[in-house]
Amino acid sequence: MKKERITSGLVLRRSVDRMVDKAIEVNHLEPGVALAIKGCNSVLKVRFPVEIQGKVEVFTGWRAVHSTHRLPAKGGIRYAPAVDQDEIEGLAALMTYKCAIVDVPFGGSKGGLCIDPRAYGREEMQRVTRRFARELATKGFLSPATNVPAPDMGTGQREMAWIMDTYKHLYPEDINGVACVTGKPVKFGGVRGRVEATGRGIQYVLREFFRHGEDVKAAGMEGGLDGKRVIVQGLGNVGYHLAKFLSEEDGVRIIAIVERDGAIIDDGGLSVEDVNGYMVEHGGVKGFPGGRYVEEGTKVLEEECDILIPAALEGVIDEGNAHRIKAKMVAEAANGPVTYKADRILNERGITILPDAYVNAGGVVVSYFEWVRNLNHIRFGRMERRYEELKGRKIARVMEEVTGQVMPEEVFSELARGADELDLVRSGLDDTMRIAYQHIREVKKTNAEVKDFRTAAYVIAIEKIARSYIDIGVY
Repeated sequence: MKKERITSGLVLRRSVDRMVDKAIEVNHLEPGVALAIKGCNSVLKVRFPVEIQGKVEVFTGWRAVHSTHRLPAKGGIRYAPAVDQDEIEGLAALMTYKCAIVDVPFGGSKGGLCIDPRAYGREEMQRVTRRFARELATKGFLSPATNVPAPDMGTGQREMAWIMDTYKHLYPEDINGVACVTGKPVKFGGVRGRVEATGRGIQYVLREFFRHGEDVKAAGMEGGLDGKRVIVQGLGNVGYHLAKFLSEEDGVRIIAIVERDGAIIDDGGLSVEDVNGYMVEHGGVKGFPGGRYVEEGTKVLEEECDILIPAALEGVIDEGNAHRIKAKMVAEAANGPVTYKADRILNERGITILPDAYVNAGGVVVSYFEWVRNLNHIRFGRMERRYEELKGRKIARVMEEVTGQVMPEEVFSELARGADELDLVRSGLDDTMRIAYQHIREVKKTNAEVKDFRTAAYVIAIEKIARSYIDIGVY
């Protein structure tokens, strides 16, 4: 018998399935229904040639659709040299559950291209991306109505703009074509606040967690976010924005940052902007003058802290190091950073875990806002902003007349200011993450079979997905 090759993608897919199994058990679903919910609906694998510097290179990509119980199916596209089908299927499943947990009406999908984007120039990446987009669109895996990608590891606004433009050239009659992807530049139909959305969403999650003293105490902490010692693994888009917001707005001390070339530690707190600027210039953290350098960065995950935030790769906490994690709480900013076995170990040790399927859902929440904005063909706040300003000014004047005092100019200006698009996006994101946490917390408190936040989150997701099948009479 041929021995199965165990890859990180396979570990991720199996971890997601096994973590969902407990929620399925709690929901008392019959086996056939559970199997239908867990399995991917369809997977597209494509191989296509592109001429690069006079030579033909063949690239392999995937797009997995886990569930279409809601449409469109939603999920990012990642560019990485180690991408495989198992990883894409696991991430697609995670997207289905993620959308259900935060009440975003999408199914789950994910895409990946086996490529190292650092090895190619801008023009070469554009050629590859447009060809990949053509493959997806012509085979029914790219459409504002059925399948909507977004940025992920190795991709960003630039790639989304190329994909959108390719789709528009293929289907010029689709008046909603701009909605075929989210995470686009603002000038091409993107929404303000999307780039920072995942990091900002995690900030809102942590703020909401610390509003509940009972949960904070159960995690072995007290008080609010101010002064908490945090270790961040990965200073990419998510890790950078999250660390920046927490340190600048919530008084958190970022005591360590772990990157691919090592880690830096400073118990007094690192300047996120300084570290990020150094990384942009030097490509890593080695040599950064503002902290102690540790070459074996993964060991820093085992340092004492209040909150450990893995924000880059899957599987960085596994059964090999889970026994040595000293954080009071792990907030999963990345997808699948804690394996199934490690999750069990951490729970047995009493370490609180806020699960990825909820914690990093800010990206898809704001992607939903962007998609709605594109379908409505109008930016948020356009119709009501000036009305709100006028209303605010009237209130301010009435307050001055009643009190007989002139309101300070900065207070007057703030009260009279109408909400712009970024204000509305952040407000909607904050509200979504807070309500989702309260729902998860309620399930955890009231259901005796649910012992942790991850199971509670998946119980909510499975219940919603199963209910959608019942409502339309699938079984």
